[in-house]
This record gives sequence, structure tokens and C-alpha cells, in this order.
Amino acid sequence: MHRIALPERGTFEAWRDAARTLAGHDIPPEAVEWTLGDAGAGLFGSDPLPPGPGHPLAVPRAFLDLAETVILHRDPAAPALLYQALTGLQRRPRLLADAADPLVRRLRLLEKSVRRDIHKMRAFVRFRELPSASARRRFAAWFEPEHRIVEANAGFFTRRFADMDWAIHTPDLSALWTDGALSFAPGAPRPDLPDDAAEELWATYFANIFNPARIKLGSMRLHMPRKYWKNMPETAQIPAMLAAAEGRVQAMAAAAATESPARAAAISARYRAAMPRAPERIGSLEEARAACALCTRCGLCEAATQAVFGEGPAEAALMLVGEQPGDHEDLQGRPFVGPAGQVLDAAMAEAGIARDRVWLTNAVKHFKFVPRGKRRLHQRPDQHEVSHCRWWLDLERELVRPRLTVALGATAALALTGSGADLTRRRGQVEQTLAGPVLPSWHPSAILRQPDRDRAAIMRRDLVKDLALALSLAAAPAGG
Repeated sequence: MHRIALPERGTFEAWRDAARTLAGHDIPPEAVEWTLGDAGAGLFGSDPLPPGPGHPLAVPRAFLDLAETVILHRDPAAPALLYQALTGLQRRPRLLADAADPLVRRLRLLEKSVRRDIHKMRAFVRFRELPSASARRRFAAWFEPEHRIVEANAGFFTRRFADMDWAIHTPDLSALWTDGALSFAPGAPRPDLPDDAAEELWATYFANIFNPARIKLGSMRLHMPRKYWKNMPETAQIPAMLAAAEGRVQAMAAAAATESPARAAAISARYRAAMPRAPERIGSLEEARAACALCTRCGLCEAATQAVFGEGPAEAALMLVGEQPGDHEDLQGRPFVGPAGQVLDAAMAEAGIARDRVWLTNAVKHFKFVPRGKRRLHQRPDQHEVSHCRWWLDLERELVRPRLTVALGATAALALTGSGADLTRRRGQVEQTLAGPVLPSWHPSAILRQPDRDRAAIMRRDLVKDLALALSLAAAPAGG
């Protein structure tokens, strides 16, 4: 057993050097125990590292970026998970592209947690000014990070506050910037910091930009956890602002503009009716794509960036139909280019299907979403919207004439077969329609949303199995 003790500082570099040597000598993950700090040699001691770097390793730059972040997580399993991924990449170079892989999913969750903590440190550190005997002003702050991010985050503060001396103290490590030089010291208890003259001005500004009509306590606590409140001067204003919120909202409503007159709805309807619609006769996929860009058959066109038509060879024997474009697809104008598309690409590759040999499309051509701040959250299209968009899907099937169509998810199955029956009992079985056979299967996004890892792995295997079956059916001789 090889026991590797990683230092509190320079953790990534130490992990990288040790992992490179171990993997270069084909040491399996189960033969390595990783610890942080001086944890001793263990009950039975430790085998020495093999001499020399061993055989060369090949890893994508994305893995090094991932490892540099994940190694900061307090989960003691983080170094072992990264080493497991490093050895896995030697067998599966595209491992990181498989977003449904349990190991990749766990590493991405660790990475997300660390990055969120880094962001919170940058947002919630509050400096207090200290007396200074030199021309440079001195400041200090106290912060309690969830992960070991102080060393990795120090560069942000040196760049932003280069013209002053400061110290950020945490329970684990203290970052010190003195006369333009960065150093670190052991962690310490919370220091007794003086009040700051600018805090009253900042608290007044915070109270005046507060919008009482947009109070969401759950979201507030999510983005500004209560554990940070005691170190932030503006949070002392929150109880009073919440207490006065209802009265302020009523005052805002009384001063707001009146509702639009009834005739406004009729005017909007006439405007939409006058917008260009798709021509009735379309003879090629190029004409269909251009016509779809002008589609106003339902209201989804009003908020979406663009219509996302299908893509692939015009003579494709296999067509894959999803639900609707997502955020990435809406911005890029191509189907299946987001996280769900990565899962689908990996599943197709495992099933022996080349992406450029199939026609990829969706039952609905515009992205339906609910705005949440800067994010756009997917919203499932209703039956009315699926019905209006079926015209385009039928046109694609008529022009491409696939030998088999795979319905990815319940919405696609409804659009292709007219049946909204439970997908669990239909998956993997060919259903006959007037436009040709349809094989229902799981949508890749359903695999990503599945919280049960074992269930997600089963669903992914089902998808690969269904795609392999679809490939064999589409390639079978006519009448076979």
C-alpha cells in the first residue's frame, strides 16, 4: 500500500507529482491511500514511490483544470477520486465528456462546490481599516471558507488591492499582503477588528437598492448564507428591510402604471397574424430550415433566440428526436450541443453510431424556459405547443425518410406516435406509425436529472442498448 501525505499548501502540485509517478508505474487506485497533512505512516507503514516517472501519461488540459479545483475540496476522498479519474483516462480518453458517468458526475459536483466557495469569498470578504505607521493603508478581514481555497484565491485579492497592505484571516490559513509581497501564516481565531468609517455609507446604499417586491428568502439564503452575515455590515439592515417590505410594495403598486386596455390583446393578435409564416410547399431541407426560422405557429418564438432546426445527412437512415432545444442549443442554433448532447454523443459512440450519419432534431423547435435572474431554466412544452410544432417534425420525416426514428423522451414519443402512455413500459420496443417505425427511449437530460446514481447508470445502459438496436434495424435489408 502506498500512502501519500499531501501538504496543506501546494496541495495540487504535490498530488500531481505523486499521481504522475504512481500512474506511470500502473499502480491501481485501490493500492494508494491519500491523506492531507502529516497523518503518519499508518498501521503497516507505506511502500516507497517507484523510482522515476514511469511511462508517459496523456490527459486533456481540462482534467488538470478540474484537478486543480477539486483538490481544494474538504472531502477526504477528493485526491483518490482524482487519481481514479487519471487512471481511467488512460483507458477512456473521452471519460470527462461522459457527463452521466458516476465518477465524472461526482467530480463535477466537487468542482462546483469549490468554485461556489471561491466566488463567495470574493463577494463576502469585508475589510476593516487598521492603524498604519507607513504611507500604505492597512486592512484586515475575517472569513470562514467551506473549503481550502485561501491560497488559490489570494491572487484575486493581490490584483484587486495591490496598493494597500491587508490580511485575510481564516481558521485554516491567513493570507498576508505586505509592501507588495504575498505570504501565508497559520490559521487563527477570529481577530477583534475595529469598526470602519465607510460601513455606515455602505449600509445606507445597500438599504436603498433593496427591492421589496422581489423578496425570496430561500434564494437570499442560498446566495448569501447566514454563516457569512455576522462578518458583513450590510446584513444588519436585513431584518428592518424585511419588516417594512409589505408596506413598500403596496406603495409601489399604488404608484405603478395602470393595466393595458382590453384592445391591446386584439392589437397583439393582429400583429402576430401579420408576421410571415412558413410557405405551404417546401421541397428541400434547406428551404425547410429557412422557413422554420420564420415560424410563429405558437408563442415560443417570442422569447427564444432562434428556431433550432434538425441537422444531419439528407439521406440518413436513422433519425433521433428529442424534446426541445436547451439553453446552449438556443444560443448556437444546433440540436444536442449542451450537457444532454454530450451524454447522447457518448451513448451513440458506445453504440457504434457516428453523429454525422444520423439526423438529429427535436419535437419542438424553440426553447421554452422560465427566467431566473441571469439563468434560463428549462420548461417542458405543453401539448398545444407540441401539436403546433408537429408540422415541422412531419416535414423533416417526409424529406429525410429515415428507416427508423428514435423518440428520446416522452414529449418526442407523444409527437411521433400521438400516444402519451408511460415511457417505462414502451422503451426499447418498436411502434408502428403511418410515417414509419418509432423506437422510444430515455432522453439524455432525464439521465442527468436522475438523482439516484444506480438508476441513472441503468437508464444510460438502456439508452446505449436502444441506440444499438436502432442502428441494427436501420441497417437491416428492406423487408428483413
